Parts: sequence; structure tokens; C-alpha cells
Amino acid sequence: MDKKKICVVVNSRANYGRIKSFLEAVNEHPQLELQLIVGASALLYRFGSVIDIIRADGFDPVSVVYSVVEGETPSTMAKSTGMGILELATQFENLKPDIVLTVADRFETLATAVAASYMNIPLAHTQGGELTGSIDESVRHAITKLAHIHFPATKQAEQILRKMGENPANIFVTGCPSIDLAAQACTDNCIDLFQKYGGTGSRLDWNKPFLVVLQHPVTTEYKVAFNQTNQTLEALKHIGMQTAWFWPNVDAGSDAVSKALRLFIVSNGEAPFHFYRNFSPEDYVRLIDRCACIVGNSSSGIREGSFLGTPCVNIGSRQNQRERGKNVMDVENEANVIYQAINYQVKHGKYIPTNLYGDGNAGKKMAEILASHHFDIKKIFYNT
Repeated sequence: MDKKKICVVVNSRANYGRIKSFLEAVNEHPQLELQLIVGASALLYRFGSVIDIIRADGFDPVSVVYSVVEGETPSTMAKSTGMGILELATQFENLKPDIVLTVADRFETLATAVAASYMNIPLAHTQGGELTGSIDESVRHAITKLAHIHFPATKQAEQILRKMGENPANIFVTGCPSIDLAAQACTDNCIDLFQKYGGTGSRLDWNKPFLVVLQHPVTTEYKVAFNQTNQTLEALKHIGMQTAWFWPNVDAGSDAVSKALRLFIVSNGEAPFHFYRNFSPEDYVRLIDRCACIVGNSSSGIREGSFLGTPCVNIGSRQNQRERGKNVMDVENEANVIYQAINYQVKHGKYIPTNLYGDGNAGKKMAEILASHHFDIKKIFYNT
């Protein structure tokens, strides 16, 4: 019996962390064959050379796709999406996958969805049905309407997919594969991760409390990204706690965020900050499990943070309306408010963990569903 060919496109460091356990499950499944394509910012050094981590983990990509147009503006995001469609259409034509799986809500993800659906390849989608606002929500819902197979992380997301007219028979609440990593990684002994990775800035002490910051530009607010980053920097400077800060993603406004960070480094060389490009997915989870608080606007503070019970200060509108646990405190892009929220969360300490986004078995559930089900590419609107 021929194996089903499952093609997965990984485009960023976040994509890889969100899907790694599924890649492992496909590799281990006797009825499935993994076709891994790595593209976009996952290929670029300044965004952490994710492809090197992927290969070190034992995955051998069948191809790479260069599609990022430099500039980090709304125009370059649109052009990069177009480039991705062109390149991925060629890859899908050559690979002839039985199913393509795409992750979440990034512009690169939309390219995968458009290419696969127009080529009559069944499209599976993770994290559909979630609410966040900004362009990410528009992209996520657009991919839902292109997709044939849905792996929402929560019951609420499932209900939203039903309201969008998706076939209930093709909606499977599996949880998020990123929680699989959190469940596994945090049972392991953890070495000093600060010394494992390079980066730049002050030396951090692994045995003392620290903060983790990951703040991306908001696409619909990219013109104020520089000021928003400075507000967070000012708050953290007054906190005075050692801080591990990660460089932003490739979205519009990324250059402005990076500029604010570089200027801070030049003028605040003695501040207890260290800046990193990337960690492996497992090490990143271990880091946020150990930290006193995760700060910024990454969904990891909400998703993995809820499972780990890690205090989170979520800044601004990027994660607006996303389901969250009690570990999350939402604040505006204002230094004093951010400062007060971080102080509160650090004093509060760990929250009671929840399984809001999964129980740690999503990857295996998804692989088994794809192996055992047949999916039709014909779509109709289900008015349930």
C-alpha cells in the first residue's frame, strides 16, 4: 500500500515550533510520508537560520523556497506572498503531495493555501477559527475558506469554524502541536541556555530571575513600531531585571523594531539585557517555563504560557480577542502601564497551568486523522 504524501511548508521560527511534533508523528507513522519544504524567513540568518535547527533535529527538507522580498513594509509582504505562490506551485507540481498542511496565519501561510487549493490538493490548516484582530485574523479566516481539513486548537475555535460554514465532519479539535513540545521539554533537565546561544549584550545569570521579551511589529500599526518598542524598552529599563530579548519577525515594521533595539544597545551597554536571534523550539519553551514573566505580543505567552502557568504581560493589539488563561495581563503600549503590569506578574509568580490549547498529544492525533480519513476537495457552505 502506497503511503500518503503529506507536504508541510515551514516558513518561520514560529511555524516550526507550532508544527514540529506533527512532523515527528508523520515520520513515525507507517502509512504517511513527510515532504518538508522550508522557505521564507526560515532560511535567513537574521531571523535565526531556522533551517539549521530543522536539519539538526534530523529533518531533511525536500526543497527550499526563497520568497522574502526585503524591506519589511506592507508592499513587500504582499510581494513576498506572490513570490511564495509562484514558487510553491512549482514545488507542488513536482512533489505531487496527497495533502498539504499549512500553519496558522502568516502571509507566507496564505501563499501555501492559495497554491495548494488552486492545484486541487486537499489542504489541512492548523489554528483556524481563532480571533486576534489585525491582518493576521483576515489571513487566518481566508485560509479557513480555502482549507478542506481543519485542526483547531480549542472548542471555541471549532464553533467559529462551524459558523464560517465549514463541514463539521472535517473539523477535528486536536489542540496545538506547540503544547506537545511544552509537555515534553519541561520534563527534561535544563542546562544554562544563556550560555548555549550567542547573541549580544550583558551576560545573564541562569540561576537568577529573568524576563523574556518577544515583541513583533503590528502590521496595521507598523508606522509606530519604533515608538511602541521604545515604550517597552523604557519599562524594562526601569524594572532593572535581567532580560532575554528576541529579535522580531519579518512583518512590516520589523526594521523599525530592530532599529529601536540597536539604538538601545548602543546607549545602554550596561543594562542587564541580552538579545537573541533564535532558540530551538524546545529550548524556547524551557526558557519561558523558567522565566519570571514573558513580555511582548507573541502568542507563545498566551498558548504555551497558559499550559506552563508562566505569567505573561501582553502588550497592544496583536493578540486582541485570542482566548487566554488567567496567566495573561493585557496592557497598552505605554511604558508606565507596562512597568506596573510586569511588577505585578513577577510578584504573583506561577499560575495554575491549564490545557486551554491542548493536552500534549496534538501531533499524533493529526497524523492519525490524515492517515485514516479520505477528504474531498469539493467545498460547500454548511449552514449549521
